Amino acid sequence: MGAVVRSDAVREHERTRAALAAAVARLGQLLSGARDLDAASGLPHWSVGDTAAHLAAVHLAYSSAVGDEPVDWSGILPDGEGGLLAERIAAVNAKAITLFDGEQRSRIGEFIAERAAAFLDATAGRGPEDLVPTPWYGPERSLTVAAATGLVLSETLLHGLDIARGTGAAWPIGRDEASLVLGQAIPTMMPLALDTARARGVRRSFDLVFDGGLRLSVVVDDGTMTVTRDAAPRAHDCRITADPVTFLLVSFKRAPMWKAIALGRMRAGGRKPWLATSLSKLVATP
Repeated sequence: MGAVVRSDAVREHERTRAALAAAVARLGQLLSGARDLDAASGLPHWSVGDTAAHLAAVHLAYSSAVGDEPVDWSGILPDGEGGLLAERIAAVNAKAITLFDGEQRSRIGEFIAERAAAFLDATAGRGPEDLVPTPWYGPERSLTVAAATGLVLSETLLHGLDIARGTGAAWPIGRDEASLVLGQAIPTMMPLALDTARARGVRRSFDLVFDGGLRLSVVVDDGTMTVTRDAAPRAHDCRITADPVTFLLVSFKRAPMWKAIALGRMRAGGRKPWLATSLSKLVATP
């Protein structure tokens, strides 16, 4: 099975920070060229302006969580745990996009740039394993700085794509960017997004192997999930080999799985390759 290759957590975190800064700069150019904020975006029911407003709320949330300007989330966050994470986030999203409307949307790119800079400034020098409070995921929830940075990068890349699809602009996502998201955010977010009811009684393991060297071990065990980087070699039920950009887009429903398989960008193997499609059914996305 080969030796385990350990990643450099600090170096990868710094690369993620740099990728986030670059993605936000690209987003600013994209939004400055958007002529019609009311045009349909790449997301059902959201306009280009709605999508940008959601992304602004994301950057506001994370910059406030690590900075000195706390946001009053009363009236926005659901009470209690609120069931599935996807359902909770969908409820938060519906309210969060109303924070930015009218004239505010005309300068939303500048706002996102300011909040992204505030987040990066506030987390500069902090260790990747330091904690960031994230009450929108549930009371007392927190993420590591590394996971939070990777997640904000993911939101910026994916919603940048949604905006670009609505404006007709180009929005390439690079393999390195996708790999950083998969390595930094996915090990934390996949278990949080597990549909525990659907996963009850399910016991199976997946070896996720990405072009470029990233590898994740995913173990589902009777309603729980663990995702481990640099895991010790073990026998998995199913191996999924994928291009990281393709896996990111398929995972977040920005590209159809059948097309990824047809193009050879996602392949299943191992003892039970037929289990590959079950992974997406166990993890809910808003």
